Amino acid sequence: MRHEIPVDALGPQGQPMADAVGSCVHCGFCLPTCPTYATLGEEMDSPRGRIVVMREVLEGGIELETAMPYIDNCLGCQACETACPSGVQYGDLITPFRAYAEERREREPLERAQRELVLRTLPHPRRFRLAARLGGVAKPLAGRLPSSLAAMLDLLPDTLPRRARRLPELVPAVGERRARVALLTGCAQQVLAPGITVAALRVLARNGVEVAIPREQGCCGALALHTGAVEQARGHARRNLRAFPDDVDAVLTTAAGCGSGMREYGLLLAGEPDEEAGAALAARTLDVSAFLATLGLSAPPPPLEAPLAVAYHDACHLAHAQRVRREPRGLLRAIEGVTLVEPAEWELCCGSAGTYNVERPEIAGELGERKARNLLATGADLVATGNIGCMTQVEAHVRALGRELPVLHTLQVLDRAYAQTLKEPIA
Repeated sequence: MRHEIPVDALGPQGQPMADAVGSCVHCGFCLPTCPTYATLGEEMDSPRGRIVVMREVLEGGIELETAMPYIDNCLGCQACETACPSGVQYGDLITPFRAYAEERREREPLERAQRELVLRTLPHPRRFRLAARLGGVAKPLAGRLPSSLAAMLDLLPDTLPRRARRLPELVPAVGERRARVALLTGCAQQVLAPGITVAALRVLARNGVEVAIPREQGCCGALALHTGAVEQARGHARRNLRAFPDDVDAVLTTAAGCGSGMREYGLLLAGEPDEEAGAALAARTLDVSAFLATLGLSAPPPPLEAPLAVAYHDACHLAHAQRVRREPRGLLRAIEGVTLVEPAEWELCCGSAGTYNVERPEIAGELGERKARNLLATGADLVATGNIGCMTQVEAHVRALGRELPVLHTLQVLDRAYAQTLKEPIA
């Protein structure tokens, strides 16, 4: 089918957008894996429906404001890419389309203010910590606030973990050095779960990996990139281009969303002077579980004293965007005494998706409860996953169901297995 998308007018992202539109054959294999189609049941809230809508906007067939409710409903989880037999690169379309739309759309004052608050707070740990503390005080008032603001408060833990000590610039390998990497420490994760980074450093060092932690690094930019704030995202990317060294085997991330965002630097900086450097950093970026699984554990953890059933939750930007599913499971299976149990509907997003659970709290809430019920149904002793957003979402919805099910990062599970502390209470 011929399309008349004005590729040249759309800049360097125009051709990837047109390629994504042109490769979709509208077969419908994406429908069962799309979280909004699963919850709303509307064709225009499916990937193939949105592709038609975006094409019509770009070709001048419909007005942008007509299309945006359907585009805003998309979580950007990329489950459709995993299911697609035609190899449609949906992410190459939805991300630049949101940037295109953001320059042209009108937002309500409250919506615009809330968006600015999130974009100017979450990527900065000190600001986010302060905001989270204030949010904790305001939590009892959540029922009187607009649903989006109430959703922000509901996701906050009752108490924030104690701030981790300042990380060193270099963590040496224990024993013979097998690899040298640099580590992205993340933003929200530093506030909500600083123990993830500490656990990752211990596990990497124990397995012969020297870790550099650049002081000048900042937010990966994924939050801004996936919400259409492209210039802000480029600013974050350029800061990291300056910060991360070239003389490492890989740049590691411990959050699926961060890794996915950094692996898009080539597309983000296409047509810019630093396009080549962005693509090079993107190529060196790996999730910590993928790197460690490929390197191999130099010494697996000792056998557990008691059997443990672990449900592995696939974070969308790990499973779908980065195609990493086997590696974290392999690391968990290396712990003697662990039995992996698989939840139903693994491919469906939990509803976190960056700012989605703030902007679309009703849909996010339905997806979060659905995910929590599927995980509880496994009968697991704990959940392992690879993304701080998923951890927060799952914990909140398990708690809302009146149940308890600890949620840990994959590297936290490994770290606790080495220390034989998996049966101790999980803070």
